[in-house]
Amino acid sequence: MKEEIQRSLRLHIGFFGRRNSGKSSLVNALCGQEVAIVSDVPGTTADAVFKNIELSGAGACVLVDTAGYDDEGALGELRNDVTRKAASKVDVAVIVIAADEVSDCADEKRWIRFFSALHVPVIVAMNKTDLCGADAVELGLKKIGGLEDKQGKLNVDAVLPTSVCEGSGIEELRRAVAKSLADKSEVADITGDLCRAGDVVLLVMPQDIQAPKGRLILPQVQTLRNLLDKGCMPVCCTAGNAAESLAALVAPPKLIITDSQVFKMVEKCCPEGTLLTSFSVLFAKSKGDIHEFVAGARAIGELSPESHMLIAEACTHIPQNEDIGRVKLPRLLRKRVGESLRITHVNGADFPADLSAFDLVIHCGACMFTRRHVLNRIAVAKSQHVPITNYGIAIAFLNDMLDKVAL
Repeated sequence: MKEEIQRSLRLHIGFFGRRNSGKSSLVNALCGQEVAIVSDVPGTTADAVFKNIELSGAGACVLVDTAGYDDEGALGELRNDVTRKAASKVDVAVIVIAADEVSDCADEKRWIRFFSALHVPVIVAMNKTDLCGADAVELGLKKIGGLEDKQGKLNVDAVLPTSVCEGSGIEELRRAVAKSLADKSEVADITGDLCRAGDVVLLVMPQDIQAPKGRLILPQVQTLRNLLDKGCMPVCCTAGNAAESLAALVAPPKLIITDSQVFKMVEKCCPEGTLLTSFSVLFAKSKGDIHEFVAGARAIGELSPESHMLIAEACTHIPQNEDIGRVKLPRLLRKRVGESLRITHVNGADFPADLSAFDLVIHCGACMFTRRHVLNRIAVAKSQHVPITNYGIAIAFLNDMLDKVAL
């Protein structure tokens, strides 16, 4: 079977622009194949299209084709909402402007400012240059390069002329995208500096209703692969035989990684000198901002029984008995804060833009999300002065173990 890098670990390159600006054609040109439907009819792309590719100079990436952000009407607004949600996932944004439609660029200015606020590099492709003469193309490029709004000149990494019909500018666009992504890691080092080649690492992986028989949950799989890639020697066990597994080792492991729900159980048998952490804590660090998450967890101590919390899960699933986000975590929180604590749940892309109603946000480990997607959610919370943390860090705090966990 061909090795496939998990989409959540790939860099995302988003294409944004007005209807019929040629976004889908550029995506197809970069891929070298027809992955997006192309038509002269405005609004052909009705939903975000994701395509995995290996981009020279950038590695494993995902191209994201989106609906035109000038779509109109009730259906158009729904498409615009999908586009905005896709925008929160990208590591670099390519804004496509048709060469024969370079006017006031009001929409483009808003989107460039939107991405700049998220620290996402922006490349502008002035597309369909075959429809204009050389002088018009030159004037258009100059105008785009000098775009500014009330806050000043807009920051754009590159402005490039492109034409799919003539095959011009495609390679230049590919190189510009790769350059913008040059300082970004293809695959996050999940375990960071907690271990290195040659270290023995014990992974305590409960097999419960969250991990049906015959498979492991994604954080366990990704962490195990990370350890193998680093040259570590991972040893796997369940919570029930953690003590026996430790006793079978010639020497204590350098690190124990456990499911956050059995922190206390594993901590009791953790050898002196061995670091202890959890899968969720590791993902809090590699996918988000560990300092914000720790501060957010400590904010649990400031909650009152009248507080209102948001629990956000990256994946959409049918809750099971003893589900961590729907049952176990709320139980721990209400035991600490009070039974009347209000808790709202959201799944997948349904993350509220307005968090003013909440006193705290607790996010899942986000194994299905890109790092950029998680950081954008943290930025939304920070901008509204709402503390945010994640499952593992919150559970460590609630179990009075936050200061004992290796970060």
